[in-house]
Amino acid sequence: MVVLSLLSVGHAYSPDDWLFRGLDFELTLGERVAIQGTSGCGKTTLLNIMAGLEVPSDGEVFWSNQPTSAWSVERRRSCRQTEMGFIFQAFHLLPHLSALQNVMVPCLLGGQSGQICAVAARELLCDLGMQKRLDAKPSSLSGGEQQRVALARALVHQPKVVFADEPTGNLDTTTAANTLALLIDLCSARQTSLVVVTHSDEAARSIGRTLRLTSQGLVC
Repeated sequence: MVVLSLLSVGHAYSPDDWLFRGLDFELTLGERVAIQGTSGCGKTTLLNIMAGLEVPSDGEVFWSNQPTSAWSVERRRSCRQTEMGFIFQAFHLLPHLSALQNVMVPCLLGGQSGQICAVAARELLCDLGMQKRLDAKPSSLSGGEQQRVALARALVHQPKVVFADEPTGNLDTTTAANTLALLIDLCSARQTSLVVVTHSDEAARSIGRTLRLTSQGLVC
């Protein structure tokens, strides 16, 4: 089952200045893909286009075989809240909320009850070895612990796809490898697709299918 596809997608700064164009891509349910490329080639822009955070200058993005170009702002927001998960290099945890409360946020935004959200968030955090840190605020967590909270937050509402932009970029080598392994295991267990932008060749190899972004599109 194809959950995300791009057809002849391009992004331009001006009519004569294209970051990339003619890009085709398909992502199936449960598939893992790493995207690499030189600095400034547009990897984050491409990830944002895939996730509906940016609109392509050319081409079409399909979500579950539905073209998204005509979607309203509200439809895009609803899709992101219920069918997508996000992990960022800088974690982006809410500082005034505990680890448990941070993980609950996507469920609450999706309209689920507080009790259901708390149960799901607690289960994921315990799976990640955070059972003793549920009430801790982000400021008291290590970088690895903060990223585990971010992983749980991205998966708690059972999205179809998780988009991760340099998810281990702020972690030391050992913590990065462990965190990425946890993310892969969690996505595999849930049949959740995973798209990761990474500069790390080692991380790309562990993810599986690797594509390189060039001005002419994605190449193997």
